[in-house]
Amino acid sequence: MALQRKLGRPTDQRIAMLRNLVTSFLKHGKIETTVTRAKETQKLAEKMITLAKRGDLHARRQVLAFVTEEDVVAKLFDDVAPKYAERNGGYTRIYKAGPRRGDGAEVAILELV
Repeated sequence: MALQRKLGRPTDQRIAMLRNLVTSFLKHGKIETTVTRAKETQKLAEKMITLAKRGDLHARRQVLAFVTEEDVVAKLFDDVAPKYAERNGGYTRIYKAGPRRGDGAEVAILELV
């Protein structure tokens, strides 16, 4: 397993934050966050889409164990996964949007391709 970024948070808070980011990303198809958070979210979101492409009950339960909203899982399996049926990875894209006004953190936009 690849080494995960710590993102300056304890493990439980980091996992909760990433679950929320992935859920929001799959719900809206696009999120704006810092570059490092976007890169971590991208890894997990691509895994969720790959699981959804399998389409079986076990894959649905695996996604439900991570994604926090059932309607988002339904959208993922019914709308998003069939769209990428012929694609082997690379479902997301990161655009850098420059520094954030408040603290100067590098901001990125993560979106579905």
